[in-house]
Amino acid sequence: MTKTNDSTEKQPTRGVSRRGLLLGAGGVVGGGLVGAAAGYSVASTAAPAAPGDLQQAVEVTPGVANTQVTVSHPYGTDTIDFYGPRQAGVDTPQQAHAIYIGLNLKDDTDADRLSSMMRLLTDDAARLTQGRGALADLDEELAAAPARLTVTFGFGSEVFDRTRPELKPKWLKPLPKYGIDQLDPAYTGGDVVIQIQGDDPLSVAHARRMLLKDARAFATVAWVQSGFTHARASRPDNTTMRNLFGQVDGTGNPQPGSAHAERIIWGVGEGDGGGTKNLEPWIDNGTSMVIRRIAMNVDEWDELDRPAQEGVIGRFLGSGAPLTGEHEHDTPDFEALGPTGFPIISDISHIRRARSDDPDEAMFRRSFNYDEPPATSGDTLHGQTGVSQTGLIFVAFQCDVEQQYIPVQDRLAETDHLNLWTIPIGSAVFAVPPGCQPDGYIGEALFA
Repeated sequence: MTKTNDSTEKQPTRGVSRRGLLLGAGGVVGGGLVGAAAGYSVASTAAPAAPGDLQQAVEVTPGVANTQVTVSHPYGTDTIDFYGPRQAGVDTPQQAHAIYIGLNLKDDTDADRLSSMMRLLTDDAARLTQGRGALADLDEELAAAPARLTVTFGFGSEVFDRTRPELKPKWLKPLPKYGIDQLDPAYTGGDVVIQIQGDDPLSVAHARRMLLKDARAFATVAWVQSGFTHARASRPDNTTMRNLFGQVDGTGNPQPGSAHAERIIWGVGEGDGGGTKNLEPWIDNGTSMVIRRIAMNVDEWDELDRPAQEGVIGRFLGSGAPLTGEHEHDTPDFEALGPTGFPIISDISHIRRARSDDPDEAMFRRSFNYDEPPATSGDTLHGQTGVSQTGLIFVAFQCDVEQQYIPVQDRLAETDHLNLWTIPIGSAVFAVPPGCQPDGYIGEALFA
């Protein structure tokens, strides 16, 4: 039988919210009092049902055969630690769903108010990622199945200008203007980014609402982008995601925890050796985040036959292997020639333009697909009409944007065959601060 909640369960009690304590004496935020005077109730933070209970859950329809379903692996109870020297959601295992929120700070949000905002956001993010309701959460049941929920914060240039300008990395600025770009302000820029990722779209959506409630007194929403990858367990763990062109996306990523990943993402150590960049993190355990929204003209892409699609990318669709190999992670042979004497992997193929001889000229990709309602009849948006309004939320983490990301993007913008079917329509760059301990908050080094 399925387990049910006890109908005598305690109801949330009313009282002064702990949120007021986070904001300091008086709990003043946005001109109003936080706590009893504002009418908030203190949400219960009881833990969700134990995993062992969920593992025994059985659903049976009486009198109907073959209806018994036993839940043996309740992914909803899986959590990823929030506290630690580095923020989760960078090189932790990728989840199935993501929401990116760009915020613009209000004019009156000075360093003190910024600090208050980050204290609130940190506390609620820590709770939500562990399956607990936010401090003023009236719907805490929506948080009970976090399903590997992570929340990651990044700062734009304006945050440093209002706090400690001397800490601002020199690369923290908009990317160069590329001829392939058709940037839409609806997906570009921002002072703060909140990256929410998880395997359950319900807990992800709930986290978005709770965190936006925290931020609304200090900032306005600049943009929101939602994306997805494969559902968890639909493929083996560590399978490279596919974009909506059908191609594997992110094959060249360094393995998290490896020496190469430590250098590429965090600027630590020498990596695989042979790199020429002087990589130094802007702050210990910090990194950078580039977000590019890329519209994909899937309708016209579908007009290519399979070999033509594979030639544009330089990889086989089925295996993800380079056209000169058999397996996804085989090293491409860019010197190999075909029967006609031309390179098997074209000089303008995507993997050729993205590849560098310098191992430091790399990034860690953590991208998600998006698929919006089709354009209406007669409407055109970035070359997309009819069936599809599709693309990729391209997200890249690297120690130094100028030394690692821009050289690759320069080559892709100059001559990449894939540019005929893709258009970058959004762009933003953020500095990702370190993680924190339970007695601290994200970004606290900027408010010392």
